[in-house]
Amino acid sequence: MSVQQDVDLRALNTFGFAARAERFVRAQSLDMLQQAVVLARTEGWPLLLLGGGSNLVLRERIPGLVVQVALKGRAVRVEGDSVLATVAAGESWHDTVAWSLQQGYFGLENLALIPGTVGAAPMQNIGAYGVELEERFHELRALDIETGEICRFSRADCAFGYRDSLFKSRQPGRYVILDVTFALSCRPEPVLRYRALAEELQRRGIEQPTPQDVFDAVCSVRRSKLPDPALIGNAGSFFKNPVVTAAQYRSLRTAFPDLVAFEAGQDYKLAAGWLIDRCGWKGHRQGAVGVYPHQALVLVNEGEGCASELLRLADAITDSVRERFGVELEMEPRVYPARQGRIIKRLFAD
Repeated sequence: MSVQQDVDLRALNTFGFAARAERFVRAQSLDMLQQAVVLARTEGWPLLLLGGGSNLVLRERIPGLVVQVALKGRAVRVEGDSVLATVAAGESWHDTVAWSLQQGYFGLENLALIPGTVGAAPMQNIGAYGVELEERFHELRALDIETGEICRFSRADCAFGYRDSLFKSRQPGRYVILDVTFALSCRPEPVLRYRALAEELQRRGIEQPTPQDVFDAVCSVRRSKLPDPALIGNAGSFFKNPVVTAAQYRSLRTAFPDLVAFEAGQDYKLAAGWLIDRCGWKGHRQGAVGVYPHQALVLVNEGEGCASELLRLADAITDSVRERFGVELEMEPRVYPARQGRIIKRLFAD
């Protein structure tokens, strides 16, 4: 196992920030991964596990050891129309979606073009265009950093929530996801409940879409709204859609009749992009970072930006949404190393 010193992580995070790792290991096997984890624990180093860097805001200096999880491989078990596809954590997410379609295994097509790796997908329970990962999830294997054991996690064990899981919020940093098994089908059952997707298929004149049609339409819609990280640094949606009570929703809808929201059980999920847009942030630039002109939910690095600049912009956006709507925005990406929380003024009592 080779441990590199003072490594530039610009190519390993989709914002393109020039963060530098004090030490770095690219773990291409389980053995290398286990060695790296033991080394970090023995030396008392902080440990950052890195996939595709697509849901991460890296600050300028990364202490300790950064381990890129680069495990590869796929395996499939087919029983009738049911498919269990096990994919290693280091595989590209989008490539895996495309591969599943090529094999005739359906269910992931609505999640096309999401950046990052397979191992990162269950951490934040990725979702898009009417489908969330937990709906296609069977189980995963993970290395317990504290005990060294390899554990299996069912869907219930993962405690999935909206862009959340056991691995993200309840026990962050304890487990290294090794592979994920998806429950797919050889029988196509396209999910078309997301309006933008249905409209794109209608625009193409497709009345009975195949999974490939859905895949192509999702890619088209995403490319029209979201910048390519290879061209403009970004992490996709930067803020979660905030959830409010029915009473809060009715109050906001009275004050703002064009409010965009969706039912979420007994509560309502507000469109964070709409809130940010109404505060005048779409297309705003602040130094080398800014808000994407075509989607207010996306913050971008236009060149030589850094985490400090981006977080100042995110704070300003959060403050303005709170002041105008009384709603608190929450970031989707993880900031590393974590910063201390800001003291904020709450406008309304809980």
